[in-house]
This record gives sequence, structure tokens and C-alpha cells, in this order.
Amino acid sequence: MEAKKNPDVDLRKNSVFYLALGLALVTFLIWQGMEWTAYDEVAKEEVVDMIENDDEEMIMTQQQIQPPPPPPPPAPEIIEVVEDEEEVEETVIESAETSEEEVIQEVETVEIEEEEEIIEDVPFSVIEDAPIFPGCEKYASKKERKKCMSEQVQKHVNKKFNTELASDLDLEGVQKIFVVFKIDRQGNITDVRSRAPHPRLAKEAEKVIRSLPKMKPGKQRGKPVGVNYTLPIVFKVQ
Repeated sequence: MEAKKNPDVDLRKNSVFYLALGLALVTFLIWQGMEWTAYDEVAKEEVVDMIENDDEEMIMTQQQIQPPPPPPPPAPEIIEVVEDEEEVEETVIESAETSEEEVIQEVETVEIEEEEEIIEDVPFSVIEDAPIFPGCEKYASKKERKKCMSEQVQKHVNKKFNTELASDLDLEGVQKIFVVFKIDRQGNITDVRSRAPHPRLAKEAEKVIRSLPKMKPGKQRGKPVGVNYTLPIVFKVQ
């Protein structure tokens, strides 16, 4: 008959626990011993260093401040000595008052020449005295002379302009040509320019305008001036 062990009395089941507890206790004791020994040595070294450092002499340095340079001595004043015998010229101020005995000379009057006012070219619509076309001198009023001048220019263009030129250029319908020219201060026709549907029509219009006769120049404020004139030429090609 085998002997049976009581499980409560069996010590092997707690052997692992006791082994771990023992290792932990030994490790704790070793660590405490190392910490206590290292702390004492470090503390002693620090105390020794502090005692030795107290014996060292401290050297104080002080920056030397140089005083500023003394100011330069003032320049001596130069005093000129004037001898009493030297004569000093005095300035005499003459009086501007006149007496009855003095004769006052008359000053000649200076004539100031007025510059001639230059008037630029004036449009025909606002000119005071319009250029006079030959034959329009018979009218007394400015308005009638101005109207006569426009009518004579229109008649001259209608008579001289070659309207058949438009048919030769295969143009149809209404043709409009605008011509601008100037009647200068001598009454001559200058600065002729035109705009037309075809260059040949523009050239024909300029040719007709240049053939206008010399006129009596227009006037503004009583002075001859250049007069700008704009003439539209309109005709229909049949």
C-alpha cells in the first residue's frame, strides 16, 4: 500500500514563489548598497572641491577711464590801433529836395510799339468779312457778299467738274466728294484736300477747286486772314 502525500503539506508547489522572492530581496539589498556607497564618495569629492576653491585668490579687474583732452586755448583777439591823425572820409548824403531856382527838365515820352496780333485761319462760317468772289463787290452788305461767294463757287464746280468720269469708272448711284481748301491772306487758293469714293474723282475735284479765280481775302477784326472752306460735291450717276 503506497503512502499518500497531503497536498497541503507539499512544499514543492511554492518553490518557484520562494525562489523569485529571494532573488528580488537579494537584488534590492545589492542596489541599496551600491547607491549608498556612490553617494558618499560623490558628496565627499564635492565638499573637498568647495574647500579647495575657497583658497583661490580672486583677481578683480577694473577698466581705466582716460580723461578727455583739455580744450584748445582761445585765439587771441586782434585789435587794430588806428592813429588819431588818419583822416576818415565821410559820405555826404545830398538832399533830394529841389528849390525854385532849379530847372526841371522834361523827360521825353517813350513810345511803346504794340505787337501785331496774329490771327490764325478762320472758318468760313464764322468769318466777319468773307472773301469776295469776283463780281460780288456789287453787294453792299456782308451777308449778301458771303451768300454770293458760296453760290459762285458752287456754279464754278458744277460747270467744270466732269461728271461723266464716274460712268467711266463703273460707279453707280449717288457719289459724294468732300473738298477742303483755304483762301489765304492774298486771296489765293491753297491747301486743297479731298475725299472721294475713287482716287480719280478726288483728283478731279482738286483740279476744279484749284481753277477758282483769285479773290479778295477775308478779314477778321479788320485784318486779312486765311479762310478755311469746306465744299461737298454730290451728284448722281445715271
